[in-house]
Amino acid sequence: MASLAPPRPALIATTPGARPAVSSARSVRHLGPNWYASVMGTAIVANAGAGLPPGLPGLRTVCAAVWALSLAMLLALVAARAVHWIRHRDQARAHLLDPAVAPFYGCLSMALLAVGGGAMIVGRDWIGLPAAVALDTVLFTVGTIVGLAAAVGVPYLMVVHHKIEHASPVWLLPVVAPMVSAALGPLLVPHLPAGQAQETLLLACWAMFGVSLLATLVMLPLVFGRLVTGGPLPLALTPTLFLVLGPLGQSTTAANKFADVAPGVLPAPYAHGFASFAVLYGVPVMGFALLWLALAAAMVLRAHRRGMGFAMTFWAFTFPVGTCVTGAEGLAQHTGLAAFRWLAIGLYALLVAAWLVAGSRTLRGLVSGELLAGPAPAPAALPPATARTR
Repeated sequence: MASLAPPRPALIATTPGARPAVSSARSVRHLGPNWYASVMGTAIVANAGAGLPPGLPGLRTVCAAVWALSLAMLLALVAARAVHWIRHRDQARAHLLDPAVAPFYGCLSMALLAVGGGAMIVGRDWIGLPAAVALDTVLFTVGTIVGLAAAVGVPYLMVVHHKIEHASPVWLLPVVAPMVSAALGPLLVPHLPAGQAQETLLLACWAMFGVSLLATLVMLPLVFGRLVTGGPLPLALTPTLFLVLGPLGQSTTAANKFADVAPGVLPAPYAHGFASFAVLYGVPVMGFALLWLALAAAMVLRAHRRGMGFAMTFWAFTFPVGTCVTGAEGLAQHTGLAAFRWLAIGLYALLVAAWLVAGSRTLRGLVSGELLAGPAPAPAALPPATARTR
């Protein structure tokens, strides 16, 4: 299974040169919810690029094309996952009971939300505003419901069914999904009837901001504590350290979006409060995001020197960094500081580079069949030459 988690020791083939069975390469049996990270990472390239300062000819057209690609990827993946649930229900249930896989159900929510938000940001250039509003309404509604269900259901499974030894950055995935709803919901506020409808959606997004932020504050100390007491993550999991950037950048983005739409929706004192909050909250959180980015990058360089190869974890380099791009763009708008504009440009260059690497390597793995192949079974007995004691 091509998940962001390392394979179970019992499922690792110990015969030198062993590879996954070819007969399983094209099957959707081992297609996990972690694959939605590729949709998220593609959509954020379009959404973040559209907010950069104007000046690069054709950038918006390219972003619209990337958004169309993310929509096609979402449709294909939803169809494949539907087949997975119909034909391989035992494996799907096993995913829910696997603490390394279950948190990735938050990625389904964020993929729906990111593509829906992209329809409003750049997709409307190609499909028109009415179609963009309709598409985003559907994807935002379904994505928010799935995200809230994951934010409750996955922690429940962690407490009741999962046997967990160490904290992992992937724990943040289900609880950050409501923050994505909070950041993208304001795009629909101007298209609702004035009055109660607009105010209800805006305050609902504000409530989801609180849900995700407080849940993140519970999870994040566990993740950092795991690093301090348990040492570096396994090589294949090291890129997941970038997932911590997700709630930081997305909450900064949400705070700025609240400030954009609050005037005319909420009474003046609250609208002004959101404008102040966007800067007073966003600047220190963005500072911490840059600190974590430096720490995570140092850990990735360390893992690379020790032989870290490509895994689906590379998609962790995309969406979380993209949220920092949109957060910096919002701060540039509300502060007028050129420093935030340059920060957004620099982070976007990093995002595009990461997306190209992750996308090309994923495509190569799909063509070869390696990423869809199941793990090879362990042999009945280890040859004496390969047996080791711990």
